[in-house]
Amino acid sequence: MKYGAIYPSLKGRTVLVTGGGSGIGESIVRHFVAQGSKVGFIDLKEKESKKLVAALKKKKGKVHFEQADLTDIVAMKKAIANIRKEFGPVTILINNAAHDERHEIEKTTPEYFDERIAVNLKHKFFAIQAVIPDMKRAGGGSIVNMSSATWLLATEGLPVYVAAKAAVHGLTRGLSHELGRHNIRLNSIAPGWIMTERQQTLWFKPEMEPQLMQDQAVQRKLYPDDMARLILFMASDESGAVANQMIVADGGWA
Repeated sequence: MKYGAIYPSLKGRTVLVTGGGSGIGESIVRHFVAQGSKVGFIDLKEKESKKLVAALKKKKGKVHFEQADLTDIVAMKKAIANIRKEFGPVTILINNAAHDERHEIEKTTPEYFDERIAVNLKHKFFAIQAVIPDMKRAGGGSIVNMSSATWLLATEGLPVYVAAKAAVHGLTRGLSHELGRHNIRLNSIAPGWIMTERQQTLWFKPEMEPQLMQDQAVQRKLYPDDMARLILFMASDESGAVANQMIVADGGWA
């Protein structure tokens, strides 16, 4: 991983990342730790998460993992409380966790619909709710909600996921003015097709690359580090004038 800009305002800050054990979330955790932040992350994947923690602590990084199912709001809030106990008040929240499971409209049941909303939207609201007191007492904070370019591209094959990701930006806008009065900035980021290990294993095939390059303006594949570097900027004081916005990071596709 290559480190670029250094953001002094991130050093020593307590950062909470949801879904930080793998994929984009893992890169986010690594990048914040490299900035000298104290990073707490929540994930269901124990093996991957503990491996990440061990690697970062070997380099003297300040990182703490809490295992929890984010659809269990009580468990998630307990995990956040444990991170606060370990590192102090949370002033940066990266609402990253999501799951883009494919599904057909004809086979979607009410129960499955609710489960997809719980996985991709609900916990983001309650994570915000949990850290607001910390940020108010600190005089401000930054919240970055991970949306997706899928709703801008009208992507087929996962309609509830697409709806939830559109709602993530709606949540951002719905809270921006109310929390902005306390100097808490909310923004969302809409990634395009990011080449995580999961995407390359399950969905992206080499024969798809020519079409992807035709769709994107940027003529290269995008990777988790591309998102992490943008998130660092959005969390730092350097982006202090940016609030209530959605940054589309899809290589110029949408």
